Amino acid sequence: MNEHDAKPAKCVLLGRIAGVHGIKGWVKIHSFTDPREAIFDYQPWLVGESESEITVLEGKVSGKYLLARLKDVSSRDDAEALAGQSIAIARSALPPAEEGEFYWSDLVGLTVVNQDGFKLGSIREMLATGANDVMVVSGDRERLIPFVMDIYVSQVDLDQGTVTVDWDPEF
Repeated sequence: MNEHDAKPAKCVLLGRIAGVHGIKGWVKIHSFTDPREAIFDYQPWLVGESESEITVLEGKVSGKYLLARLKDVSSRDDAEALAGQSIAIARSALPPAEEGEFYWSDLVGLTVVNQDGFKLGSIREMLATGANDVMVVSGDRERLIPFVMDIYVSQVDLDQGTVTVDWDPEF
């Protein structure tokens, strides 16, 4: 699984275990949360394809890295076995999204149509660019559409599974 694969609806992808740190079982974390260290606020982690529950005993910021000490991971070999694994959380463990806000995991897979009803494709992934989030829409071709409500995005209907955008299909 790579960092852009969507987890099933029952889980929300939070990041991945990027590698090992030292010899005592610490792991480096690549977080998709904002702020990045918020990943430590969610417990237990569901790690890898098997979604094995792992408890974080300690998490810290170390320069450009996030480091975590995990329960039952006490050696470099233990940590290496987890490298590259996804980190998710049960969807039910998250608070409801605020009005007008959406979890990325709820958007991935939705059908994107423009205001004329033209189907542009489905959201394959979401990207953070710093200025705004961007939908990667796969259809007859790939399109990058800024996720900016009331400018490019006019409606998100989770029940219908659609996102309506003000977007020219030629772009």
